[in-house]
Amino acid sequence: MKKNSTLDRILKGTYRFLCFFAIVAFVVTCSTMLFLKVFSSASNVELTNENISAAAKITFINAIFLSAIFTVIDAIRRKLTTERSAKYISDAAGKMVKGNFEYRIELPSKFAIDESYIEIIDCFNRMAEELEGVETLRSDFISNVSHEMKTPLAVIKNYCRLLDTEGIDEEKKQEYVKCIAESAQKLSDMITNILKLNKFENQQIYPKSEEYDLSEQLRESLIAFENVWEQKEIEIEADIEDDVTVNGDSELLSHIWNNLLSNAFKFTDTGGKVSLSLSATEHHATVTVRDTGCGMSADIGAHIFEKFYQGDTSHATQGNGLGLALVKRVVDIVGGEINVESALGEGTAFTVRIRRQ
Repeated sequence: MKKNSTLDRILKGTYRFLCFFAIVAFVVTCSTMLFLKVFSSASNVELTNENISAAAKITFINAIFLSAIFTVIDAIRRKLTTERSAKYISDAAGKMVKGNFEYRIELPSKFAIDESYIEIIDCFNRMAEELEGVETLRSDFISNVSHEMKTPLAVIKNYCRLLDTEGIDEEKKQEYVKCIAESAQKLSDMITNILKLNKFENQQIYPKSEEYDLSEQLRESLIAFENVWEQKEIEIEADIEDDVTVNGDSELLSHIWNNLLSNAFKFTDTGGKVSLSLSATEHHATVTVRDTGCGMSADIGAHIFEKFYQGDTSHATQGNGLGLALVKRVVDIVGGEINVESALGEGTAFTVRIRRQ
């Protein structure tokens, strides 16, 4: 491999020398012939074969000498600019292949690098920065998923052991089975949400464009939680404008309404109130889900759309911190807007604004 590399360098150097020689020989020969012609005419001196032969030899030697100088200068220039720049990028790529996404190419002096490589190095550093961010997200995601899965799996494992205990009465068995079923359902919901969120984040989603009745969809989403609000004796207030149609992806948008309503009922205590409203203009539809739950501080509100973030730990067993991350991603996909208003002890309101056309 080394012999081939040396041979390649020799061949390339010879090729460059011959190219320079051809150019220099042509230019010097033409210049010399022109000079001799003008000199001969101006001085009335007749050029003999000996004079021309001597001039040709000198011209040939000059061409070789100048070609050698140009070849050396070009080699030095390539070494300090092109090859040096390529080595910077090659070394950096090698480190990234090994998983070192923190490495950055330090931009040397503009006099020591080919100008065309400066933009490439800048783009390479930006790419490395993005990959480092993706790697961090991936590591955090795996860590969070592992952590979140441990809890329901531990619960299932512990209650299975208890069920295996001798002399346990039927009432306790039913209680343990119920706890196992709830933990299994939580695990199932989390995996489902992880798959949905992963799809929305890593695939190019092209929302369907079909006209449908948003008013009816919101009513159906609200009715789906009827058992929850009846069990917790929650007051329902619905102010849904009739016959509001939108051109959009009904299945995609249903993720928004179901998650927002689920959160509203989860964080609203018994006897509280949940409101759902829909208003529309010619170009936009605005949906607001409001509850009288525990509310949240500004610090918590700044992180609620992050994966696995759960500001209210008292309700952590009822969710997995993925619902609002999924909502935000869907809102971004459909080109909408989402805003949050909340105050501790007073409740929370989520307002979603989407285009009708």
